[in-house]
Amino acid sequence: MSSVPKLAAPGAGLPRVELWIARLIFHFGAWRTSRSEASALFAAERDAVLKLAQSCDAETGARRVLIRRLPGLEDSSRYWSVFMTLDHLRIVNESVTGVISELLAERMPPGAASTAAVKPAEGVGPEIVETFAESCRRLETVVTGAPTLATKTRYAHPWFGPLSAAQWHFMAAFHLRLHRKQIEQVLAEARPKGH
Repeated sequence: MSSVPKLAAPGAGLPRVELWIARLIFHFGAWRTSRSEASALFAAERDAVLKLAQSCDAETGARRVLIRRLPGLEDSSRYWSVFMTLDHLRIVNESVTGVISELLAERMPPGAASTAAVKPAEGVGPEIVETFAESCRRLETVVTGAPTLATKTRYAHPWFGPLSAAQWHFMAAFHLRLHRKQIEQVLAEARPKGH
């Protein structure tokens, strides 16, 4: 059995130039993406993630795989299983739902957002598929029920700075897309080659 790879500490962030580029891409995307477009992107990525997760058996879904680092992915997140990635997405969705709920009430959410605080559990299993789906439904319910997401109050993302509820909504879709690509890579490596 191979040893656990030596990776950067959780929360170490991205290389400086990559972070600068990620900020430009994120803020331009958030500025030009309407609420309905962000909702459609979130739904499409949610469906793609669920389809990928449902396509693998319990053993494949639980197999940790070291992948090459995707742009926008912390080094510490490169050695996850499909189920660990879903657990991370669940944690982030629940956090974003809470943040958006507070911002819609024009209240500052408590504490500070942290990438180190949203890492997944190692022993998570197939039950995470439905838990992830439920976290998506809760986020979508909060967003759908809001008359506007253009809040005056902003809460800081650790990489993208102070964001309104609308920008956090876009971030949730942006984030799902990154980790859908990660799951695709994990599955490409985790599945047996050939027959």
